[in-house]
Amino acid sequence: MDFPEEFLHISFVTLEQLRRMARDLRLRPGDTLVDLACGMAGPALWAARETGSKLIGVDLSSVAVLLASERAAELGLADRASFKTGSFAATGLVDGSADAVMSEDALQYTPDKSAALREIARILRPGGRLVFTAFELEPARVSGLPVLGDDPVTNFSPLLEAVGFSIDAYEEAPGWPEPMSSAYQALLDAKDALTDEMGPMAVTALFSELTLTLEREPYRRRILAIATRM
Repeated sequence: MDFPEEFLHISFVTLEQLRRMARDLRLRPGDTLVDLACGMAGPALWAARETGSKLIGVDLSSVAVLLASERAAELGLADRASFKTGSFAATGLVDGSADAVMSEDALQYTPDKSAALREIARILRPGGRLVFTAFELEPARVSGLPVLGDDPVTNFSPLLEAVGFSIDAYEEAPGWPEPMSSAYQALLDAKDALTDEMGPMAVTALFSELTLTLEREPYRRRILAIATRM
């Protein structure tokens, strides 16, 4: 991971990719950036700092919202970064209130991708930009799986166009899936250390997910999408 430590995160977005994302969001100082499924908001806080934008982070987890707020304060960004609980399909934000929306490696987990993209289109002003990374899913490989099997999407392009986006770029992340395979295998190899740190129950659940992912290969591709709200 090439990220500065204060902005570390759990997605597969590299610093080079984030620079590309921040550039394509076309943010100006004072613009409002919304990060969906923000977690502790490392990438979004970096983007807000670099562009001078205001940040609203949205996440299902109230714990993530608290931790992201604490991180913003530590970085001196509390005056222009706020965080709230919400989902892809129900952000609780006002129509047209965002100049740009970003999300990193999370959209594949929402149970209704069309609803999520309609909500993003609703909160974006006309001409606003959406930039996200996500995994395309192989329906046959995720059939019966929780979360991933709910609404598998092999290509987000038709869904984006259906809710009023013009697609500026839709690209496969280079080198995939090696980063995921290496990271997951490294975690599996560190079982003893992780058990000491997390406890046996948590490690059992984590390792079940890691092993299943490596065995079933549910992800078709990891993509970067850049789109404009028409």
